[in-house]
Amino acid sequence: MSFIRRLFGRQRDKAEGDPRLRRASHVTPSRDQPVRPVYAEPESDPLPDEQTEESNLGPAPAQTKGANEQPEPESQPQSPEPSTESHEPPPRPAPRRIVPEPTLIHQPKPKLKRQQQALTYGIASHVGRLRANNEDACFGMQWHSITVDERPDFGFFIVADGMGGHLDGERAAGIAVQTLAAEMLERVYTPMLRNFNTNSSPTILDSLVSAAERANLAVVQQVPGGGTTLSAVAIVGNLAYLAHVGDSRAYLVHGEIIEQLTTDHTLVQRLVQMKELTPEQAAHYPQKNVLYRAIGQNEELKIERMIRTLPSGARIVICTDGLWDLVDDDTICKIAGSFKIPQAACDKLVQLANERGGADNISVIVLKLPDDPSQD
Repeated sequence: MSFIRRLFGRQRDKAEGDPRLRRASHVTPSRDQPVRPVYAEPESDPLPDEQTEESNLGPAPAQTKGANEQPEPESQPQSPEPSTESHEPPPRPAPRRIVPEPTLIHQPKPKLKRQQQALTYGIASHVGRLRANNEDACFGMQWHSITVDERPDFGFFIVADGMGGHLDGERAAGIAVQTLAAEMLERVYTPMLRNFNTNSSPTILDSLVSAAERANLAVVQQVPGGGTTLSAVAIVGNLAYLAHVGDSRAYLVHGEIIEQLTTDHTLVQRLVQMKELTPEQAAHYPQKNVLYRAIGQNEELKIERMIRTLPSGARIVICTDGLWDLVDDDTICKIAGSFKIPQAACDKLVQLANERGGADNISVIVLKLPDDPSQD
């Protein structure tokens, strides 16, 4: 499609000259591309190829997930002379499609409820069967207290999938996770221990987004050419605060229902939203892992954010594409919901992804909220 070629035309020359921008599983726009301002979700920001001068847009390089695949050869420029074999006029270029900006939707404020039992979780990460090193990074912590003031449980969990080649990917993921965790400890966890007030709960989301922005700047400054996805979930009582960039995912599992909470910031997902591709076509699209948004690619970054009230006994699954690309949502739902111990669910999911090829690094966190029949 013409607009796919326009999307990656300007950065072709830079990507070919810089091996750090070429990675088997992810490709992102260069840092000098303009970034649109932050809007509230739901997410429907335009593709980053909206430029005013089409004459400067060149052909797009072919980037696919396979590490050994080579870009398709470029087509030769057409001669300005009319063809002697056909007298038909050249086709007119397709009109540019612009996705409207998202509309701010006001939702009722979620109500906090303190849990009587502790949140439990498990973490697993594996290099996979085809990669030489693990560019994923994970973080998890949980705080459960029994005090006279009945402060709610607190948990914080992050999954990041680095990119950039060589050591840039794992460094970018590690720096992003460490910076985000340190910022949240300073901005949220320590103040909560000193003086928690239920009226302060909206600032948790603001703090989470600000911490993600600091993590983005840290990667930009410390790992030039590197980048990472980032999916972070903070749990306070029965409320989940989420910040997300890239194509790692966060799911909510309750009973036999699984809901994807995050949006994949990939080119193929935008094509599905614009009805250029069907979900079936998207599953086999050669550029399905091309990212248009990631930590470390621009100093300004739009962070997807959300607040959700969680039902008792629910699970949250946070994982990289090394898992969800090989294990379908129904299977993730079944495994996360059937294992009583979250760590056992994590280990089983990683094992299953490796059995199905293990083409990428595999990382997953499973959280289990305590059961409370009075909540439902």
